[in-house]
Amino acid sequence: MTTVWSGAALAEAIEAFAPGSVESSAGTDVWLKPESISDVCGGLKTRAEFKFDLLSSLTAVDYIDHFEVVYHLTSLPMNASAVLKSRVGLGRTDASIPSVVPVWRGADYQEREVWDLMGIRFDGHPNHKRIMLWEGFPGHPLRKDYVTYDQSIVGPSDEQELVESTDSDGGGE
Repeated sequence: MTTVWSGAALAEAIEAFAPGSVESSAGTDVWLKPESISDVCGGLKTRAEFKFDLLSSLTAVDYIDHFEVVYHLTSLPMNASAVLKSRVGLGRTDASIPSVVPVWRGADYQEREVWDLMGIRFDGHPNHKRIMLWEGFPGHPLRKDYVTYDQSIVGPSDEQELVESTDSDGGGE
């Protein structure tokens, strides 16, 4: 069975080789300062006590006032897993974090997907462009503040007409 690192134990171990990089920990999660993510991930991959050789997933969560980038790591030799998180874009501005592609090549498409759908920039990414949507697509559709084209052109008077036409078609309540 895979051993899951506790957040407190992992935070303590990270602080030992990268002092000042941990913001907090809780449960199985460790929150890192965004600027230290590359150094910490590099250490977690190469240091003998961790050997986190696999980035299982990289995703992001929109909490309205900030974003969190979430890294799920797996150590195949140690049969262990860990979760790292980093808060970015506080106040919904400058949502960026260093890329971990130099650490795990498999982060390439995952970082591009997060950029494409959430708008979080990965500094130093070797091919930082959209992966699912076309270049020039307006915005990032998984953000909570994303407005679709339909939403942006319907004004208050149009909404009333839509409600009335739905009611007359038998679609209303």
